[in-house]
Amino acid sequence: MTIQTTAVRDPLLRPLTIKKTTFRNRILSTSHACGLQKDGFPQEAYQAYHEEKARGGVALSMFGGSSNVDRDSPNVFSQLDVGTDDIIPHFRRFAERMHAQGAALMCQITHLGRRAEPYAQDWLPAIAPSPVREALHRAIPREMDEEDIARVVKAYGAAARRCEEGGLDGIETLAGGHLIGQFLSPKTNLRTDRFGGSLQNRVRFALMVHEAIRKSVSDDFLVGIRYVVDEGQDGVLSAEECLEAASILRDEGAIDFVNAIYGSMDTARALSEENMPGMGVGSAPWVDAVGRFKDHIGLPVFHAAKLSDLATARYAVESGKIDMAGLTRPQIADPHMVRKLMEGKEDRIRPCVGAGHCQSGFRPKCLHNAATGRETLFPSEIAPVSAEQKRHAVVVGAGPAGLEAARVLALRGHDVQVFEAAAKPGGQLLLAAQDWRRDLISIVDWRLMELQHLGVEVTCNSYLDTDDILALDPDLVILATGGMPQTDFGPGSDLAISPWEVLSRQITVKGDVLIWDGTGRHSAQLAALAAHEAGAQVTFATIDKELSQEQVYPETTRWRKEFAKRGIRPEIDTRLISARREGNRIEATVLNELTRDTRALLVDHLLVEMGTLPMNDIYDELRGRSGNNGKTDIHALVAQRPQPRGESGFELHRIGDAQASRNVHAAIYDAFRLCRLS
Repeated sequence: MTIQTTAVRDPLLRPLTIKKTTFRNRILSTSHACGLQKDGFPQEAYQAYHEEKARGGVALSMFGGSSNVDRDSPNVFSQLDVGTDDIIPHFRRFAERMHAQGAALMCQITHLGRRAEPYAQDWLPAIAPSPVREALHRAIPREMDEEDIARVVKAYGAAARRCEEGGLDGIETLAGGHLIGQFLSPKTNLRTDRFGGSLQNRVRFALMVHEAIRKSVSDDFLVGIRYVVDEGQDGVLSAEECLEAASILRDEGAIDFVNAIYGSMDTARALSEENMPGMGVGSAPWVDAVGRFKDHIGLPVFHAAKLSDLATARYAVESGKIDMAGLTRPQIADPHMVRKLMEGKEDRIRPCVGAGHCQSGFRPKCLHNAATGRETLFPSEIAPVSAEQKRHAVVVGAGPAGLEAARVLALRGHDVQVFEAAAKPGGQLLLAAQDWRRDLISIVDWRLMELQHLGVEVTCNSYLDTDDILALDPDLVILATGGMPQTDFGPGSDLAISPWEVLSRQITVKGDVLIWDGTGRHSAQLAALAAHEAGAQVTFATIDKELSQEQVYPETTRWRKEFAKRGIRPEIDTRLISARREGNRIEATVLNELTRDTRALLVDHLLVEMGTLPMNDIYDELRGRSGNNGKTDIHALVAQRPQPRGESGFELHRIGDAQASRNVHAAIYDAFRLCRLS
């Protein structure tokens, strides 16, 4: 009854029909290179990743971000190869699995053009309408001649045929910064022949591609285009010209739908702020621009750009600005979000915080969903234990690792108690969720709400010593006690403070401040912003070759921007070697790792970021009394077998930074894979 009532009321759950294909609701996952391809094909892990979203209720899963149609569009970021018939059997199995779950399936096919890398795969030169270099992917392309154009057009048609023969429901091409878009934009098309100059000439290549596609597939096979509705501040194509070109494609019968995007993708800034905006960018920044485009194009319009939650997507669909909402990264965070909506459990959806971890070299792994991208390892549901297997579990520490451990253990059916020494749960995330990264707090808030649903209480202001834990008579103890800041860089370490002390407002730094970053993570940069806002003159030095080296590209780009706005110029390849008191100030000596030159800086405050060290006192006292000597069997953990238990005594494990200083995903993964079998 709940499902039926919600479906009638909610615009996101209304079906949409294009030609003979009916999508069961208005939510899709847009094409992306998820990183799970094997040998250029969507094999088991790839299919299972998308199938999980189909089980979760998505109407359409578009896959194969930047799938390559020909050899000079190489595999540079784990794309699929749609340039060979060998992919067809994989498509067929993929389509069968998705259709069995009620979801439609489409592939994105493209040619990278100047975005190709000439030293990847076959070492072929990049090709493009004109020899205009793209700064982000760095190739200087060869200008295409008519034979190149004919070959690539034919390759698009052949790729489309393979998609239909594989049982897919449709495809989309990609304009934007790829080859079709490179012909469209005067920024990248400097030609003077029939493919350059006027808009009618510049759209010619797109028309030829889509004509070849139409000739290669049946009339019912859906053909769309992922299309820029405005090139933004770095572009040349205006919204008016984008609409005019799209109207030509529509009038020629080239496309059945438009998957609308905004801005450019040829710089790190444009890619992370316009094309795929994440944390620190406002919600749904381009919906109004897409809506204006939709008002005139007369075709179904899809859109995905920082539609971070169902409420935002619902507004976009209900207001008529889009027809289908792409919640791609939100479904990486929670592949079952549509099912939860249908069941009236929208408040139980795990939120996307926009951190960009799913866009890193570890993609598609979500910062705080350890199961995504590991579907072949973990079933979608946590299996409960029998009544006889139920245990009393004590979790010490309520940071992200501890909260995840408690959540999973409670889902298993265990009796769980959580204790936190601080006044609030959250651990280091309470410090990290500041400035443009404030959305990180949702990682904590969601777990607290889940624990409330599961009947688990988190007791704060409760520091437990060894005797306190033993008095609880536990069967299982999970130490998620985190770590303390490490600042011991060498002589004079006692003069240093950690970024934590600034971020927690324990200390306000003013005057001249040296911040030395030994990790490339976030806390040093956050402290730099806080110090600058307090009026300090900040010198920022890092051991690494670049700012924020340990972070993913949307984050590094954002930090470079934040520093540039404030005039903070990071000194790279710099080691802090000593410090000493000089009157009421500090003289810090730094070494350039490349030149081996040293210099002294006279500052009022010295901040040092070197990660954390575990607090082992309680662990060392408890391990001898535990049945497993406090050791996690790493072979059982990796193979996903239950941990061996001792004949007597409680089981003891450490997770997260209580073991070693790592990121949020590692902490949550520790908790998830250990506790799901405990």
